[in-house]
Amino acid sequence: MITSFRRVVRAGFVGFWRNAYVSLASIFVITIALFVIGSTMLIDQLLTVSLTQLQAKVDINVYFVTNAAQSDIDALVNSVKALPEVMKITYTSSDDALAQFRAKYKGDTTTMQALEELKGNPLGATIAIQAKETSQYEGINRFLTEANNPVVDRINYADNKESIEKLSSIIAAVKQASFITLIVLLAAAVMITFNTIRLAIFTAKEEISIMRLVGASNMYIRGPFMLQGLMYGLISGVLALLILYPIVMWLGPKTAMFFEFNLFDYFVTNFSHIFGILVGIGIALGLVSSVLAVARYLRV
Repeated sequence: MITSFRRVVRAGFVGFWRNAYVSLASIFVITIALFVIGSTMLIDQLLTVSLTQLQAKVDINVYFVTNAAQSDIDALVNSVKALPEVMKITYTSSDDALAQFRAKYKGDTTTMQALEELKGNPLGATIAIQAKETSQYEGINRFLTEANNPVVDRINYADNKESIEKLSSIIAAVKQASFITLIVLLAAAVMITFNTIRLAIFTAKEEISIMRLVGASNMYIRGPFMLQGLMYGLISGVLALLILYPIVMWLGPKTAMFFEFNLFDYFVTNFSHIFGILVGIGIALGLVSSVLAVARYLRV
């Protein structure tokens, strides 16, 4: 058993080097596919962080009337907190709102004089509501509107609706584009490796005929081609990571500056995860393609 396994491995390596140009072509295509897949993963992570930051800046603000009782405000806040769609509620009292207004317009003499002429605090309390998903703001606004609470003066959902809808469409488009790209690249890599193994089988057809005549087992004939496919995927995965590393190292400081997210730090921190995915996909592509090619063109 061990001797047969060694012979299969040796035949696989011999076939790999014998068809070096064909092997390199297959490795090149799979490496490009895995590189793009890895790049898509990193870009998707970068976009996810950016969209999360944008999403954190989008909310629904509820403005209360100036004479609203604190108990009524607390009751509404508690009812909103109970909604499963709500992630966070930030409460700003009327006094805090006035202090923020003064700090914002402290250099505007006209505005400050007008504020001084008013008796009392003209600003009411507010709450800022953040949803778990941008698509959930519509439901939260519907809940607030249907409640028709007398202490609510205004809800600014209509003002932010366009921004929320655009953000939701961007998130959906990014996810869809990433999924389609990955499917196309995986299909292309499978087809290339499939044709490479088929060509290797055609090149070795005379040797295969001789092995059949002398009574070689099915696994002994098929094994080397399956091993070659596995080698294509393994080498391609490692090469894709080696190409990605310097690129991500160069982009890291730039992404930290513009997106507040260091792509290189993410790559290093999650290297084992990325390595496992790319090398795993490469091995799976090579092995599946070789199995399909062997089953189709090497009937023994």
